Amino acid sequence: MHALRWLMLTATLAAFSMLGACSGDDGPKVVVYNAQHEELISVVAEAFTEETGIKVELRNGSDLELANQIVTEGDASPADVFLTENSPAMAFVGSRDLLAPLGATTLENIPARFRAADDHWTGFAARSTVLAYNTDQVSTEELPDSLMELAEPQWRDRISFSPTGADFQAIVAAVLDLEGEEATREWLEGIKANGTVYDGNNVVLESVNSGQSDAGVIYHYYWYRDQEESGVNSDNTALHYFEAGDPGAFLSLSGAALLANGDNPEQAQEFLDYLTGTEGQQVIADSYALEFPLNPAVQLDRAGVPALSELSPPEVDSADLDSETVIRLMTDVGFL
Repeated sequence: MHALRWLMLTATLAAFSMLGACSGDDGPKVVVYNAQHEELISVVAEAFTEETGIKVELRNGSDLELANQIVTEGDASPADVFLTENSPAMAFVGSRDLLAPLGATTLENIPARFRAADDHWTGFAARSTVLAYNTDQVSTEELPDSLMELAEPQWRDRISFSPTGADFQAIVAAVLDLEGEEATREWLEGIKANGTVYDGNNVVLESVNSGQSDAGVIYHYYWYRDQEESGVNSDNTALHYFEAGDPGAFLSLSGAALLANGDNPEQAQEFLDYLTGTEGQQVIADSYALEFPLNPAVQLDRAGVPALSELSPPEVDSADLDSETVIRLMTDVGFL
């Protein structure tokens, strides 16, 4: 009887040993918490795996959802890499000392103005704030020089935006950085009185195209994507770029970082080298996304889209954008 039990125990342990060997036999991998567009990063991840043999496990969510998850998980987070759509969420995680310094190979790929000063994260793609306007309802003479003008009485019942998304919250963070808290609160109160809230930038664009709104605040790529696909939601509209240095010319960065306690640091660094290198950046430039790659060796060469060098964004330290104050202000005003 004892011998039978010993044999059963031995067989059980052997089975567990085999399972452990199988689970570790899958080869090298990297776990990516991804808040950028899943369709875009999936294409980048597939190209990276094909190039290196390293598998990418994507766990997708929104900017602040994943940022809060990483902070809650702390040192126990399974994430090796964090990718954001906009930089405030990255700044939030960075403020909790959960990020590791990037390798020199990654830092060399992206200009310093698109990276955190402490080298703990880097931008890898960007999008420009714009005003989409209905060409039948808004004359070029009426177009505002500044985003701040949208809070003034002449825009009452004429504008739209999507305040619950990370895109708009990043724009508010830029306003906060440039104009201060009191001016930001007054601006939020003004656009709330003047505007209509929609769920998503595509819906904002549709509202402007159909004439429900005269103008709407979005990022550039929503308009250019629709133009490439069919124009059905943009043919009655045009884009207005705000004056150089204005909060409305804000360039939002998608960020990439290494988690300080990731289980696969070498594979994670290799993934970021690829993401910011010419191959990964070319994948972004060639994709449906129409976002600006940030490696100077790669250009977004698509009909009608201005070159990144033609834009004149304000001087904003993307690493210091204050998402917590933004959420508080937007909650106080009644947007969230």
